[in-house]
Amino acid sequence: MTIMLCVTGSVAAVETVKLARELKRKGFQVKCFMTDGACDIINPYALEFATGEKVITKLTGNIEHVKYADEDLILVAPATANVISKFAYKIADNPINTLLLTASGYDTPIIFVPSMHQSMYRAVEENIQKLKKEGVVFMEPKQEENKAKFPSVDDIVLQAQKATSAGGLEDRHVLVSAGGTYEDIDPIRGITNRSSGKMGVELAKEAFRRGAEVTIITGRVEVEIPKVFNRIKVESSREMAKALEENLIDCDVFIAAAAVSDFTVAEVGSVTEKGSITERGFKISSASEATLKLKPAPKIINQVKEHNPAIYLVGFKAEYNVSRDELVESAKRRMRESGADLMVANDVAEAGAGFGSDQNKVVLVDDEIWEIPLSTKEEIAALVIGRIVERII
Repeated sequence: MTIMLCVTGSVAAVETVKLARELKRKGFQVKCFMTDGACDIINPYALEFATGEKVITKLTGNIEHVKYADEDLILVAPATANVISKFAYKIADNPINTLLLTASGYDTPIIFVPSMHQSMYRAVEENIQKLKKEGVVFMEPKQEENKAKFPSVDDIVLQAQKATSAGGLEDRHVLVSAGGTYEDIDPIRGITNRSSGKMGVELAKEAFRRGAEVTIITGRVEVEIPKVFNRIKVESSREMAKALEENLIDCDVFIAAAAVSDFTVAEVGSVTEKGSITERGFKISSASEATLKLKPAPKIINQVKEHNPAIYLVGFKAEYNVSRDELVESAKRRMRESGADLMVANDVAEAGAGFGSDQNKVVLVDDEIWEIPLSTKEEIAALVIGRIVERII
């Protein structure tokens, strides 16, 4: 896949060396066009170093605007008010606008990453809307310090991957839960688990890459959540159940990757004189001795099909130090209880896998059983989403 990275005269041009390197790391070939304004901010040699390709700053007899207009993607990052407005009215007076005008005749996918002062961003809103109607994708900038700032490099790469992916989930809404829940013991203590949220976030990323609109409901996570998702933050299992109930009905796929607590606190007993009962429930001092009584938390996954019988449901089943047959049987049992269409099962006792790790070893269970050896969570996410695409298209 080849991306034409077009760099214009915004100060955010300084971020494009990192962007180019990250695109290369993800397997893209990157070729750069730069305006004179961009060259005033960074030297073309910097992008030549980052991409391994000569940078185009002027059009020559090689008709570069035609030669590169039909590539896999044109990414204008950063995009100034000037380049946006000129393209809206099909003005071609520099290498980038000439490339864009030529590419529009080929239906090449185009992504703009605006970066400018907030007042300028508001001023070109009409031009942005005009281009959106023509199929141009605009990434939302970070709104900070009265500026429309360059979004994170990771989010831009994710958007580029979506534009160049095999698709399969276009016009589908995928809901993902990720991370661990937290159940209060008292106002400063609680019960939680070791879930990092990495698997859920990788699944959400892959669904987005494949064309889906993605909503992610997160408990406690240790990873950055891409801003291209609609994110709903929760803490307890009760809050997660409520958020799911409010969002399931509009979704085509739900991936229940969150590690929802199996228990919540029912009551506290045997509190010493330094611990006291409060209206909220209880409070334990550091010198207290207390007995906690736990009660089972509702199995959220078992309620999903009640809210949306047509949804494609993916569940996760974690066990500890069990045989392969026991793991598969446990996944099948949870599948029958919940009506899940696909289960992802793993043994968290596996060395180098599971909670907090970047790797996992899982078994996929539907009408077939598919064992996936130790792999990165990104690789596993691609296989799981691929399985979903096969089943719902």
